Amino acid sequence: MNTLKAYEAKLSDPTDVEAAYAFCSRLAATHYENFPVASRLVEKKLRKHVAVLYAFARIADDFADEPEYEGVRAERLLDWRRQLNDAAAGRTPSHPVFVALRRTLRELELPVELFDDLLSAFLQDVDKKRYATFSEVLDYCRRSANPVGRIVLLIHGYRDEELLRYSDAICTALQLANFWQDLSVDLKKDRIYIPDEDFKAFGYSEGDLSMGVVNEKFLSLMRFELSRTRALFEQGRPLPDSRRRPLSWEIRLTWYGGCEILRKIRHMGFDTLSARPVMSKWDWIPLAVRALLHP
Repeated sequence: MNTLKAYEAKLSDPTDVEAAYAFCSRLAATHYENFPVASRLVEKKLRKHVAVLYAFARIADDFADEPEYEGVRAERLLDWRRQLNDAAAGRTPSHPVFVALRRTLRELELPVELFDDLLSAFLQDVDKKRYATFSEVLDYCRRSANPVGRIVLLIHGYRDEELLRYSDAICTALQLANFWQDLSVDLKKDRIYIPDEDFKAFGYSEGDLSMGVVNEKFLSLMRFELSRTRALFEQGRPLPDSRRRPLSWEIRLTWYGGCEILRKIRHMGFDTLSARPVMSKWDWIPLAVRALLHP
């Protein structure tokens, strides 16, 4: 589904909530991510709520990234925020995402602040292209990735703070893994998520990165970034163990997928400037089997 058409979509009947959920489910089904979203591992009765989260974030992410929105990114994102606030306030929306989201927010008592955090990260991507410290990168992850995990847990009825912290660790690790995986892709967009303090610590520079210099300094820097990313995955490892199925399967598969990205980067010698590691469907099959067979 074209995202511009998805953004402009209207319901002939704004009170038709089931049609709105169907729209979100179609949008979720036509996109692929590195980990399963709104998949069949989600309980059927909850699948539509996860699809709403996906549709909301998918369209906002495209506003921040896709070429068709160049020059109007902030405008589109701010309008998306306005519609979010209207839905949270109970005002009748016309866009199907917010028709469905208004119902989901009310039924499941989800905090609208988590959805707004996502938008704040997308808005930041419009203007902020560099990070001075790892703390700044972590703050970005707190808003760009962690809300997704928290919302999924809340949708499933889990509100324990310890579980939410485990989820934060996994989601931050997934976001970081994506940064290292997409190093060359982000560079073409003039985005660098390696913090300046790490460049300095390893004697490597942004200029070196821009010129595609792959030397021992760069490889040492990437080993360091992967090491602390793996440590975050380990922090979140307990999360699926005490959750009921099928959510535990989905979390474990997501965890395996993130760790597999790190393994692929190590296998290619930590050089993601020369090539981007990818996850194929054949990579997912053994991971899915491991997740399903885990006791």
